[in-house]
Amino acid sequence: MSTQEKQKASHNLYGVEPYQVAKGEEYMSDSMRKHFIQILNGWKQELMIGVDKTVDHMKEEAANFADPADRATQEEEFALELRARDRERKLIKKIDKTLQLIQDKDYGWCESCGIEIGVRRLEARPTADLCFDCKEVAEQKEKTVGKG
Repeated sequence: MSTQEKQKASHNLYGVEPYQVAKGEEYMSDSMRKHFIQILNGWKQELMIGVDKTVDHMKEEAANFADPADRATQEEEFALELRARDRERKLIKKIDKTLQLIQDKDYGWCESCGIEIGVRRLEARPTADLCFDCKEVAEQKEKTVGKG
């Protein structure tokens, strides 16, 4: 693979090229929504493959070790994998919620202030529901509350 091909591949979002907004195109047009559906479905598919691999790995690796240290090591490894899968399960739910927002034509606008979140921000974080400014304010509030 050439350097140019590697750069192009690294800019793909789950097999989808970055969106090129046409001059005068309305925000969250049909083609823009289709673009984000492709990204979200690709992301979800990737997560689900990971879940399947974990289940297969745990079935293959499950052993009843006689040595308590070996058994504890395996149990800790499985616990870490399960925590990671739980985070991914929650992310899959968020992806499904986002796909529903797209279907309802409510996707792409900040839940806090109502402005456009923006195509590039949504490509960076397709499940984003706050614009950059509102997200910063929310994070500052979290830091302040966390210190109290």
